[in-house]
Amino acid sequence: QVQLVESGGGLVEAGGSLRLSCSASGRTFNNYVVGWFRQAPGKEREFVAAISGGLSRYFVDSMKGRFTVDRDKAKNTVYLQMNSLKPEDTAVYYCAADPNHNTYLGPASMDYWGKGTLVTVSS
Repeated sequence: QVQLVESGGGLVEAGGSLRLSCSASGRTFNNYVVGWFRQAPGKEREFVAAISGGLSRYFVDSMKGRFTVDRDKAKNTVYLQMNSLKPEDTAVYYCAADPNHNTYLGPASMDYWGKGTLVTVSS
C-alpha cells in the first residue's frame, strides 16, 4: 500500500505562487505515474497535470505555462508548482498515483489518492 499526503496549500493573492508537494509513504512511488487533480466547490474533479516515472509530463492546455510538475526521486515526492494564480484556481488539490502504467491514462487508472490540500486564491 502507498499512502499519499499533499501539502503546501494555503491562501495566496491572485498573481502569486504556491508549490504543492505529494509525498508517499509505505513504498517508493518513483516509477509510478503521479497525477494532480483539483475540485472546486460545486464542480467536478478535473485533471491538472501528471508526471511519469520517466519524467514525461502531461498538462491541461489551459494550465500549461502557469503550472509545472516535477519529482524528486531521492525524496519520494512529486511537486506541482503553480504560478500566476487566479481566483478560479481555488480548489482542493489532490495527488494520485498509478503503479501499473508508464504513461498517464486518466483518473480511472489511479490506484492511490491523497486526501487533498486546499488552495484559495483571493482577488
